[in-house]
Amino acid sequence: MQNILLDFISKYISLTDDEKQAILALDIFHSFKRGTILLKEGQKSKDSYFVLKGCIRKYYMIDGKERTTAFFTEMEELTPHCVKNNAPSEYLISCVEDTIVTIATPEMEVEMLAKFPKFEKMCRLLSEELLAKQQFNFDEFKISSPEQRYLNLLQNRPDLIQRVPQHQLASYLGIKPQSLSRLRARIIEKNKG
Repeated sequence: MQNILLDFISKYISLTDDEKQAILALDIFHSFKRGTILLKEGQKSKDSYFVLKGCIRKYYMIDGKERTTAFFTEMEELTPHCVKNNAPSEYLISCVEDTIVTIATPEMEVEMLAKFPKFEKMCRLLSEELLAKQQFNFDEFKISSPEQRYLNLLQNRPDLIQRVPQHQLASYLGIKPQSLSRLRARIIEKNKG
């Protein structure tokens, strides 16, 4: 797992052996079982997550029902809002699968940036990529029908169809599980004809 992280970082900046050792010395690798809740509603946290293996999801509890707003899989990062604003979390984060993540805190990031200033470039590039992706996904969601959202998911993140339970996928698409079943059946029928 350590090599996966180092390879990912190397896509953005070159690392010296000292920098690699400094990263590995941080003790940031953590494994969690499927179903583990990493962040509860109302909880404060300073932890940011980077998924090396597995899938985590972000969801709200609204009127006793789960409303999934995002899934994070390999090589995706999630910094909960509560880390930045030091307030209780408004949502939950849990593991959809057995998952391996790196966990970092703002203090660890400051320490790494002080030791290795070139990491700032990588953080900036990652932030820009993430912001652009989130803005595109948000806009696409607002202007798409449930069927178009599902087709976009099939095209852009087909792995989620197999990895995520249907009720969580339906919540993510903004529909009921029964509607997702009908939608899938309709698409299969269209593709037959």
